[in-house]
Amino acid sequence: MCEKCKGNYYITTPIYYPSAKLHIGHAYCTVATDTMARFKRLQGYNVMFLTGTDEHGQKIEDKAKAAGVTPQQFVDNIVTGERGVLDLWKLMNISFDRFIRTTDDYHVAAIQKIFKRMYDNGDIYKGVYKGKYCKPCESFWTESQLVDGKCPDCGGEVQDAEEEAYFFRLSKYADRVQDLLENTDFLEPRSRVNEMVNNFIKPGLEDLCVSRTSFTWGVPVDFDPGHVVYVWIDALFNYMTALGFENDKYDDLADFWPADVHFVGKEIVRFHSIIWPAMLMSLNLPLPKKVYGHGWLLLDGGKMSKSKGNVVDPYVLAERFGVDALRFFLLRSFPFGSDGNFSNESLINTINVDLANDLGNLVSRTVAMAQKYFGERLPETQTADDEKDAELLALVSSLRDKYEEQMEKFAFQNALAEVFKVISRANKYIDENAPWVLAKSQELKPRLARVLYNLLETIRVCGGLLTPFMPDTAAEIARRLGGARMDWDSLNGFGVLPADAATVAGSALFPRIDVEKELAALEELNKPAVPALEIEPYSEEKVDFDTFCKSDLRAVKVKDCKSVKKSDKLLCFTLDDGTGTDRQILSGIAKYYKPEELVGKTLVAITNLPPRKMMGKESNGMLLSAVHTEKGEEKLNLVMVSDAIPAGAKLC
Repeated sequence: MCEKCKGNYYITTPIYYPSAKLHIGHAYCTVATDTMARFKRLQGYNVMFLTGTDEHGQKIEDKAKAAGVTPQQFVDNIVTGERGVLDLWKLMNISFDRFIRTTDDYHVAAIQKIFKRMYDNGDIYKGVYKGKYCKPCESFWTESQLVDGKCPDCGGEVQDAEEEAYFFRLSKYADRVQDLLENTDFLEPRSRVNEMVNNFIKPGLEDLCVSRTSFTWGVPVDFDPGHVVYVWIDALFNYMTALGFENDKYDDLADFWPADVHFVGKEIVRFHSIIWPAMLMSLNLPLPKKVYGHGWLLLDGGKMSKSKGNVVDPYVLAERFGVDALRFFLLRSFPFGSDGNFSNESLINTINVDLANDLGNLVSRTVAMAQKYFGERLPETQTADDEKDAELLALVSSLRDKYEEQMEKFAFQNALAEVFKVISRANKYIDENAPWVLAKSQELKPRLARVLYNLLETIRVCGGLLTPFMPDTAAEIARRLGGARMDWDSLNGFGVLPADAATVAGSALFPRIDVEKELAALEELNKPAVPALEIEPYSEEKVDFDTFCKSDLRAVKVKDCKSVKKSDKLLCFTLDDGTGTDRQILSGIAKYYKPEELVGKTLVAITNLPPRKMMGKESNGMLLSAVHTEKGEEKLNLVMVSDAIPAGAKLC
């Protein structure tokens, strides 16, 4: 650790289970973790930010089999493939320091050692598992934990499971875990504590199934072939194996363990606040300092879930509104510890009100006035501050401390509220001081310079404190202030900008969005995809074999083909049907073919239909075509066969 660092800080986000499409809920937790990591770096900490993927389990094995690939190929595609996990984190500007995959060799070897250690100390034993199992959630449940007989997490069906398995003596640690939860700040928000104690510990904490024999895609139990280590040990110990625990891949354990905080969704608080500390107690290892269980993003009143299919594509939102705007919205709109209702309308309104009207308007107006009235730099000759400036300067001077207090409590929404109080006050300050009026008098130019300086300094401090939330926007604000300082020390107080502060022009940081137009566009994007190709419905009417055999299907060769006058649909074919006499057939496929491109082709015709007149010409039979609908438009394709088939050959 360098001498200037405040210390080490270890923060983690849950490792993502790569079995379905990523949605904005995954981005929510990871953006929050990234924001906290960036905040700690801004403060001067040496940060380790870990994320990754949990890649084992029956569901992965089943999905890989259905896709005709190996489980490793399946997870590789989701993690490293186009629009996979790593692509999404790159898109969302996630600044992780280390990425772990539970299929990494060093992790697999470490998990085998950890399993054996707990087995050797008597905390893992062999038995038979009988109970309820939810495959989508990879979770075992007791009857009492089910809700209306279904999985309490996803609401899906559960199945009876019985197999030989190893168990972890979770019940042995029930009292110690309960004491940890009730008498320390290990788990936050506090509401989660009551839920864990009352729902899981007090009813009787049962021993935990930690191996499986009904599938093979997992870490093998090296001393008992046929068993694979189940998710609890495999996934939870990633937080330590990624630092070098029981492996020589890394050597950071002494620097960063115990973790300062695990950010987790409330649906996996049980794993992290009961099972995880109990396993660490089993090995006499230090516990993480804190587990913070955040709420869900809700869509249409229900949990945003890959299992339920009601997901919102972060790629679409980021590409339309910008990554920083999306990051800002997620943490500005919802208290981190509670559930939040997501809607596209609230996203757009937040962008328009906070980012376009308040922040963007403040930056644009101030820089534009500074350049209009003074050019690229303010003059050093300025008046002293007076009573009109006192309120704004006091707010800016105290802002960092208020912001820091909220950030340390993971109250991201409140921290942003403190910043935007100042931004709102600065916009009001412009109207109170009317720089456009001051600019009319040469004598008032020093006062004008002071007003603009105060505004630029306010923007600098606010921009610096927005860095963890909107890193690219903060960097652009610094550029427009001539490369102004935005380090942590410079944000504590007022007056860091030089008197002759420079400014650089730029376009609107966040252009206003037409709400109705954008909502309509998003609604169109979110419509279920219409298949590019639609076939005609199958006929319900049955045709007996003898009737079918009455149709005389023959191969015919096109000798000539011409358009039919006064018809935009018909082509007139002269055909060799093998009889020695040309056959004329008219077909309504002029929209799809040019006459000359059909000459010489071998087609299929029904030849025993009665003649009929079409546009004054006699048609003796019908050419077979395939009909389908493509993008809402009906299309015909003539049935063509090999030219090696002679004219007149009967098709059967």
